[in-house]
Amino acid sequence: MSLLLAALVLLALSGVPGLFLRRGGRIGAGLLVLGACLGLAAAIGVLAGAPARGLSLPGPPLGPRGLLLLDPIAAWFLLPVLLLSACGAVYALGTWPDGRPGVRGLRLAFGALAATMALLVTAGQPAVFLLAWEGMAAAAFLLVMAEDRDPEARRAGWIFLALTHLGTLALFAAFALLPGGRFGALPPGFAAGARGTIFFLLCLLAFGVKAGLMPLHFWLPPAHAAAPSHVSAVMSGVMIKMGILGLVRVLAWVPDPPLWWGGLLMGLGVLSGILGVAFALGQHDLKRLLAYHSIENVGIILMGLGLGLLGRSLGHPALAILGFGAALLHVLNHALFKGLLFLAAGSAVHGTGTRMLEHLGGLARRMPWTSAAFLAGAWAICGLPPLNGFVSEWLLYLGAFRALGLTRWPWSVALLAALALVGALALACFAKAYGTVFLGEPRTPEAGEAHEAPAAMGLPMGLLALACAVLGLAPVLVAPALARTVAALGVDAAPLAGLARFPALSLMGLGLLAAALPLALWLRPWRRPETCTWDCGYAAPTARMQYTASSFAAGPVAGFRWALLPRERRVRIRALFPSPVRYGSHVDDPVLDRAAAPTWRLAGRGLSRLRVVQGGQLPAYLLYVLLALMLLLVWMVV
Repeated sequence: MSLLLAALVLLALSGVPGLFLRRGGRIGAGLLVLGACLGLAAAIGVLAGAPARGLSLPGPPLGPRGLLLLDPIAAWFLLPVLLLSACGAVYALGTWPDGRPGVRGLRLAFGALAATMALLVTAGQPAVFLLAWEGMAAAAFLLVMAEDRDPEARRAGWIFLALTHLGTLALFAAFALLPGGRFGALPPGFAAGARGTIFFLLCLLAFGVKAGLMPLHFWLPPAHAAAPSHVSAVMSGVMIKMGILGLVRVLAWVPDPPLWWGGLLMGLGVLSGILGVAFALGQHDLKRLLAYHSIENVGIILMGLGLGLLGRSLGHPALAILGFGAALLHVLNHALFKGLLFLAAGSAVHGTGTRMLEHLGGLARRMPWTSAAFLAGAWAICGLPPLNGFVSEWLLYLGAFRALGLTRWPWSVALLAALALVGALALACFAKAYGTVFLGEPRTPEAGEAHEAPAAMGLPMGLLALACAVLGLAPVLVAPALARTVAALGVDAAPLAGLARFPALSLMGLGLLAAALPLALWLRPWRRPETCTWDCGYAAPTARMQYTASSFAAGPVAGFRWALLPRERRVRIRALFPSPVRYGSHVDDPVLDRAAAPTWRLAGRGLSRLRVVQGGQLPAYLLYVLLALMLLLVWMVV
């Protein structure tokens, strides 16, 4: 436990040297990396088989579980928290160097975010959990507002703060319903009663807001787009997983979950997965596109949790093992490849000065390492072998097919169809993103003058890409740790490795790699002179002849017109020699832009008319007091 305490202290203090020292950024990054290494050592020890450890205070108020608890669930979630925080701290040395305005506050808030997330993961009591939850929200708000001169950043920060406090209120109400007011196993029959139902729905609201679950997601795209890129990587890869952590903790306490709990989680997961990737297809901002894919992957995780919960409720251990195993493994996998994608996107923004897809293009030749990192992350997030995204989705597919054979229920067919649709749409979306940003010719002078990222930014990207490859090629390395974490959810996970067929996955991945390497060497770009393979009769093609982001995604967006409601700019060509026309489309968020924002504006206009009562004149205020007293007297008499 001493390693964990030392890690928490180092994480929290990592931003302090930058306040007083001229070159405090490197010292602070070193402290954060050291703290992350100590915390990882403690977490890996528990996942390797060491007993769970706790920190208690003497006296009855906090009980035997005390302040902190490092069990397999906490250790599993600590892995992405510490790894991505360390990568983000090193990456920030290249994007936010010493002397940049606001960098001191940014580093202090980043260290606080890492420390509060680690504290939240290991919280052993509601009071500690709520304290860390609020600290994490405050630190994330300051990080989103890092560039507070930008109106978009200010708007995103306040939306995030409002939504996260809505979740906090629900969390207070949920914890008030806990028997004894403490964390721990719930009594049998609690979940099936009215109190248990209200408790579950409140937890789903609170943790669903943090996880970005549809339709509670609308704070997520603007916040991740406005935040600095390394902050977006941590928020998307780790912070939203704190909502998943809360759900996993709740499911671990329930000995007899009702059947509808699992069905509701699976239904929300299907909704978030399909609509998340559909809205990503319609985006023109690279970071907003990645943010919507976080909603999609949260949906995949919820599908796994729902399948595991249904397996427990129906008495099918194999379903529970595969469902919970897929969800927990995807928590780690998503943190790795989404962190990699956001860092690569930040490198592209750093090299060009823009994150708009329509203003990029041709970066693969100018930023080859960034291009390779983004391609690796895109390959992994699409669930393609042999990278890590395929492994967790493979477990979910196995669970869905096994459910189809065991129950023949429609929900297993719906799960399989949703997984296939999400995978196909993700592939189309990242073909659009990678092709528009890195292939073809530069669309603007800024893209034509792009430069590669410095080493401080390239090192974290290389580390995360390597982790994606290792987990994809050798998932058996994490199988024992994953089995111990699944067992903490009340399932005997000893058969996990056999059910998942990890050795066969490794052989398949190595075979694909062995077949791809000779092909890559044969097709290497320096093997033959540069030629134009298909120029449509034009000797000198230009960027105007390339697909734009809007035109590439026009087909899928039209297929989801009923949900996306895109705003399109179409001009019909009528003349024989028409003037130049341009096609464009824009997809608004259905909750924020079409419901919440208009409602807030209408309420603001209505309340502004009441300002006449605030004239600043003392006689008027005395009259209001007199009227209020008279109304109270009438009410008491009547």
